[in-house]
Amino acid sequence: MGGLVIIGASYAGTQLALAARANGFVGSITMIGAEPHAPYQRPPLSKGFLCDAVDASSLPLQSPERFLEERIALRTGVTASGIDRQAQVVSLSDGSQLHYDALALTTGARCRPLPCAGAQLRHVYYLRDLADAYEIKARAQQARHAVVVGGGFIGLEVAASLRTLGLDVTVIELQERLLQRAVPPLISTFLQQAHEEEGVRFRLATCIRQLRGNDAVTGVELETGEILPTDMVVAGLGVMPNVELAEACSLAVDNGIVVDRFARTSDPAIVAAGDCAAYPNPWAPGSALDGRCVRVESIQSANDLAKVAGATVAGRLSPYEAVPWFWSDQYGYKLQMTGFSAGHDQAVVRGNVAAGRFTALYLKDGTVVGAHSVNRPQDHMAARRLVAARVRPDPAVLADEAVALKSLLSA
Repeated sequence: MGGLVIIGASYAGTQLALAARANGFVGSITMIGAEPHAPYQRPPLSKGFLCDAVDASSLPLQSPERFLEERIALRTGVTASGIDRQAQVVSLSDGSQLHYDALALTTGARCRPLPCAGAQLRHVYYLRDLADAYEIKARAQQARHAVVVGGGFIGLEVAASLRTLGLDVTVIELQERLLQRAVPPLISTFLQQAHEEEGVRFRLATCIRQLRGNDAVTGVELETGEILPTDMVVAGLGVMPNVELAEACSLAVDNGIVVDRFARTSDPAIVAAGDCAAYPNPWAPGSALDGRCVRVESIQSANDLAKVAGATVAGRLSPYEAVPWFWSDQYGYKLQMTGFSAGHDQAVVRGNVAAGRFTALYLKDGTVVGAHSVNRPQDHMAARRLVAARVRPDPAVLADEAVALKSLLSA
């Protein structure tokens, strides 16, 4: 068996390499990474790492010994500049080339840039990697005021971390409510109130006219004419998949590198996983009905699709079937999500929303399709199983706190 080359030293890349070995792949494995670091955890960057609760020493995904044990060669600080599919060769930025028998693209995604004048000023930041996090931390030690652009998960986590560090924080969001495309109004309202109780201010349904300043940003001018003085801006406007390599070698691309249920691209010698990949998700509205490919930007999706891809490389086809889940830490609240709430026609709430301990479960045509839990991890774990089993409970029983959610699996 020949060699596997993985472009992208990421969660997905690491999991794919380990999965290939676990499924019997005996050829060489080489992982290419643009950053100078070995693969590391990214979720803490906007949470514990940013507010000094997590040390950098705890971030690596695997020890150097594990990579040696699994015979995974890391080449860091180098990027792939091209793929010759016919010759099965990857060209690298240092001028070298790697032959492959199997190729994996785990190229991830990059931050959407601010689309306004002044975006190039100093002290305007994006958070995608460790270098970004260090820059934001360093500036936060000197700043008093911060503006966060974007009321999505990254924006809210950064806002919580900066507020924890003592900064005065304002969040600007284009939509009428926070996380509008990701969660129902109940969760949006809860999170906004949680932030406001900590002193964060919001400008919702608001556009930015420009960032003000000569060399460094000093203010954010809104379309309303209001000017928010600031010492730093952090933008969290979502991400765009890194598909340029795939496009250049004529792989199928549609809001991501298109793969099938086995993580195979339009070239059978190439698989893809992680934030760069668009795949048929059996739980996503639309995708579950017509097989339309979707991108799910989460560690769970990256890991589980990478496991499928690794098995495919090793010759063991196992379709992607994992139930999606995700989490977000903000202040003392852990929000855990599973399934998809979009399109639900009924919601059932258990627990006490005002006390910050509750679970909202979502049904579509009587079937549990998703759930959001705040500080109720047992509910979250049970809800994942309910979604996987496509349980059709009595809503009154589902709402009954005296009935354990896990008991509904055998009902």
